[in-house]
Amino acid sequence: MESIGKNVYIENQYIGVTLGVINQPRGLMLIDAPPAPEDSRMWRASLMGMGDGPERVLINLDSHPDRTLGARAMDCTIIAHEKTVAAFRNRPNTFKAQGDETGASWESIPGLGSIRWAPPEISFTEQLFLHWGGAPILLEGHAGPTRGAIWTILPEQKIVFVGDAVLKGQPPFLAHADLPAWIEALEFLQSKYKGYTVISGRGGVVTPHVVRTQNEMLKRTLEKLEKLGKKRFAADALDKTVEQLLTSFKTPTARRKQYAQRLRYGIHHYYARHYHSSARSAAEE
Repeated sequence: MESIGKNVYIENQYIGVTLGVINQPRGLMLIDAPPAPEDSRMWRASLMGMGDGPERVLINLDSHPDRTLGARAMDCTIIAHEKTVAAFRNRPNTFKAQGDETGASWESIPGLGSIRWAPPEISFTEQLFLHWGGAPILLEGHAGPTRGAIWTILPEQKIVFVGDAVLKGQPPFLAHADLPAWIEALEFLQSKYKGYTVISGRGGVVTPHVVRTQNEMLKRTLEKLEKLGKKRFAADALDKTVEQLLTSFKTPTARRKQYAQRLRYGIHHYYARHYHSSARSAAEE
């Protein structure tokens, strides 16, 4: 566990997402959970005895399975954006490890089986302040990777957890994204939260250069998709776009297939949702 501020920690040892812990007098605020239930139980056990307060709350930064599959095993109240709650309403009660390959981390976990989702019990629309005896913690909605994506902000310590808004050394998830909103969110991050320590949901602390690079990559992606959206048939061109975007990342050989599939799945689904009239009204997470 790495300390990034007074009573603020991150953990990168589990497969999936970067986890966060904020220790306040009332208890622990946890940010996301590992996708493997066994890892979630190990993570919860490692937190026993930490902090003086007895309370626990889990903040889901969006609805992605990598950060929500293990939520039930954390055995505490869950907070998320109302649109993340809506995404859970559109899911079956039980997750089953089958279906399309999306390039997500949970797909590499063997023997995952069926898992009951743990929908959030507390939700909000724009902002939510948490007062647990220490400095207030702000939860703020910023659509982009999903419509229900949020950031966790510690104003006094100038720390912001941004989830999948910024990914370190890997391609973004685009299937349920809103690219214009995502770009706007990153512009806001670079202006309003200038000087903050930015925590990526996949990779930990990131530099301003990484944030700028992410924003530039999304702008290029949107520009390419806008051009392809004017064509009647663009399947081959979409695959070429995937290969072009993949060169933007220094991809480890072991991850190349996964990251290529993540981009391919995301690009094709984004294109179908935004540029095919029959798909524009389809439900999304």
